[in-house]
Amino acid sequence: MTAGKVSWQDGHRERLREKFLTAKLVDYELMELLLSYAIPRRDVRPLARELLQRYGGIYQVLVAPIDELTKFSGMGKSAATYIKVMHSLMLRGYNGVLKQQPVFFEVDQLMDYCRLLVAGKTIEEFHILYLDKTFRLLADDLHSSGTVDWAAVYPKEILKRVLDLGARVVIMLHNHPTPNMSFSNDDIELTRTLQAILHTIDVELYDHLLVSGNIVYSAKNMFLLLNSNKSRGDASVAAVAMDD
Repeated sequence: MTAGKVSWQDGHRERLREKFLTAKLVDYELMELLLSYAIPRRDVRPLARELLQRYGGIYQVLVAPIDELTKFSGMGKSAATYIKVMHSLMLRGYNGVLKQQPVFFEVDQLMDYCRLLVAGKTIEEFHILYLDKTFRLLADDLHSSGTVDWAAVYPKEILKRVLDLGARVVIMLHNHPTPNMSFSNDDIELTRTLQAILHTIDVELYDHLLVSGNIVYSAKNMFLLLNSNKSRGDASVAAVAMDD
């Protein structure tokens, strides 16, 4: 009976692998296939469905803290670590691509990278992406971690880092732990203040990206950035803000 059970599981997983190779897996099947390599002797379909139901999507499962993952029945530390390894591999892969080509060349890859960085986090994080003059990634810094609805931004530190790296372009990135929440008024004011400050040293703020749930909001696409003339006009105000 045990042999029959194992044989059934092997056949099922072989079918999953074949479906994967033809890009026909739905999300829970993809999660099941991933878990089958970490937990080879169990039926992991219930666990795969439970993870997706709890977190709402594959991105959220990948970015979930390891101590949360290990609370699920059947999810040991080794399996949870396997999921986090996959997360790290994807992050490093996207990071490498963004260093090799302009970030606007494949916008979807930039958006996926942002989701992998901060989607599913329970507190706000602010990242600053520093780019060269060809819009290739130089560095991605975790600028600050805050609370469930706030994270600090320090313009002086950003300016110093810009000068150290020789960056010519900056992208702001942060998250809202509550899903489907767009930019707040404070977010917009902060974006425009930093944009004006960067303008004083001839550095472009390319965008401010906000991840909330599975959505990535773009301040640029939402016309929330200052135009170049307005940036020049606000430069003196921004300089005062920087000194505060």
